Amino acid sequence: MREGTRVAQRLTEGSVLRDVIDTSDPSAWLWLDEQVRADEWYFPPYGVPEWEETPGGRSLTAALRAHGPLTEGQLVLALCHRDGRIRHRALGRVAGRPALLPLVAVRCTDWAQPVRERARERLAEALDAETAARLAPLVRRLADRHRGDFALGLLGEVLRRAPAEQLAPLLVSPDRPVRRFAYGLAVEEGRLSPAELARAAARDDDAVVQNLCAEAALAAVEEKDAEVVLGALLGARSPRARSAGVTALRRLERPGQAVGFLADRSALVRACARYVVRQHGTDPLPWYRDRCADPGDPALPPGAAIGLAECGTRADAALLWPLLDHPVPAVRARAVAGLRTLDVTDLPRMRRLLDDPAPGVVGEATLALLPSAGLLPEAWLAERLAAGRPHRVRVSAYRLLDAHGGVVRLRAAVALLGDADERLRTRAELTVRRVRWWGADAEVAELLDRARAHLG
Repeated sequence: MREGTRVAQRLTEGSVLRDVIDTSDPSAWLWLDEQVRADEWYFPPYGVPEWEETPGGRSLTAALRAHGPLTEGQLVLALCHRDGRIRHRALGRVAGRPALLPLVAVRCTDWAQPVRERARERLAEALDAETAARLAPLVRRLADRHRGDFALGLLGEVLRRAPAEQLAPLLVSPDRPVRRFAYGLAVEEGRLSPAELARAAARDDDAVVQNLCAEAALAAVEEKDAEVVLGALLGARSPRARSAGVTALRRLERPGQAVGFLADRSALVRACARYVVRQHGTDPLPWYRDRCADPGDPALPPGAAIGLAECGTRADAALLWPLLDHPVPAVRARAVAGLRTLDVTDLPRMRRLLDDPAPGVVGEATLALLPSAGLLPEAWLAERLAAGRPHRVRVSAYRLLDAHGGVVRLRAAVALLGDADERLRTRAELTVRRVRWWGADAEVAELLDRARAHLG
């Protein structure tokens, strides 16, 4: 028996509907609609799904034609029916059944115009502030469908007239598109103060909401709210929110505060801070050089090292080399990244960092050495590929051996085919399977034979 038939039979028995109604996931209603209609695709034009020939299916059709009573489960089945005339009749029976409004919203996108128009009438009659908030995740999902704009527009109209407390649950909805819709509506209607918008930008993890709220907060901020708004934005974890706050310092004539963000952990925030400082006639480069002058400074922020490279010259590499021995791993990693930004590489001084205890430093050193991987001794790298080495060192060695190309890449990959490290073994298998050798020499033939022993 097909899944659609099972779902239809369980609906007539009432054993599916309650689970769908109780869930807050809009996908459940869409799944229900798709499952009931799924069987029609298995039948020729004049065939019918199996469930329509069951007693439950026949009683449903008879009750609709005779205007007899229907259970909620039967109405759900009728609203999802393959026959548009049955869907149309079912929509005439949904009044006073708020649990079925999600399916009415789904029918607002129906391909059949009479069904679609009646569903829109029913939704407009039943939708109020409370049901609008409950239906928002489903309506927002339906908006991505063809003809899905009606329900979304109706939702917006209802929520615009609703009191602020009805919109509040949507602002903290776990559904990201719903939060975007709700904050867009709140900004458009002026429902939130600049301070509330700034806190939302700092709290929300969605980039669209962060940008929307930060820009709206700064556009509406007044002098009395400036400290609260800036405090929320500048103290946010999100780089987008912090960068918006830093950029606003230019308009507020506060370049001194921007200096504190020249060494921010985010490249975006550092760039905004440099922009604000320059707009007030100060070159940030001397500040970076002064901060990086003492390689033993335990309070040196990691962002200062990479910031120096972002606005400095290759001559500033002289300040970054000593930072490779800094006691703070993050500073060492940013110093390596800075040297790579300046396109300055010294193989003997850089390759020793492949044995650094900090994974971040090893990763940055690997990126810096990849363009020159062919100059690194194969035997030295193969030694670091051994099973007893730390994972970060083995990954780095394999990446550099792989960058050698040719038979060196194949040797490294074959050596890892039986390795206990699943990630390294998988990468090695992919490399071997992609090898295309024509006229291979004896060593390559031997390596491929060893690979076949593992891979078949």
